[in-house]
Amino acid sequence: MVVTVIFIALIAILAGWWLSRQGLTAKPWLEVGVSGDARGAEPSVRPTGIGLGAFLVVAGSLFSLLVSAYSMRKGMADWQSLPMPTVLWFSTGLLIMSSVSLQTAVIAARRGEHDAIRFGLFAAGAASFGFLAGQLLAWRELAASGRFTAADPSIAFFYLLTALHGLHVLGGLVALCRTTIKAVVLSAACTPRALGALARSVKLCAVYWHFLLLVWLVLFSFLMRWTDDLVAFCRGLLT
Repeated sequence: MVVTVIFIALIAILAGWWLSRQGLTAKPWLEVGVSGDARGAEPSVRPTGIGLGAFLVVAGSLFSLLVSAYSMRKGMADWQSLPMPTVLWFSTGLLIMSSVSLQTAVIAARRGEHDAIRFGLFAAGAASFGFLAGQLLAWRELAASGRFTAADPSIAFFYLLTALHGLHVLGGLVALCRTTIKAVVLSAACTPRALGALARSVKLCAVYWHFLLLVWLVLFSFLMRWTDDLVAFCRGLLT
């Protein structure tokens, strides 16, 4: 339970920091020197950023509840440890690569380097699809071992956690594909406003991928049983 609370608190802090950067406290009606026609001005509050922050809070809470249920169910007598497929190490590396690639695209967008933006987006997309392929290979490996239909709570949790995380990756790939198309269509001579819109889209994708990476690292550590000692220590503090 303590581990779950820490995870929820971490997600809340990150989401709160992100929301605080979206101009929620801005008061444009008090700004001095604003002309009467401000239709072309950039809005102080960005709905996309606020929406992403709210979604991260909800998704983080959902994964936190699943991790808590996993920890409690794991302590029961009928629990059997699940051998983790080796391909999960490879897929984890691919997800790290996708997050790093998107961060390089964010840096390139700040500098106006169009080719670097496209390369970062394409690399992130390819690594993300590779991550999903690795997850499917892990499912296939477990199914080949006869654990797919077995009445085993550990395998049920594995499928649930990896499938839910994979769905979030698929949802993010939709936005990433749209951003990549936008980056390909825009030319080097595009307007500053168009480049700014592209930079915001790249940044939103990067934030979401960093979140997916954080969630997967937590899930991966639980599935690999690295957190057993930490959970035991936390339970000892509560008893």
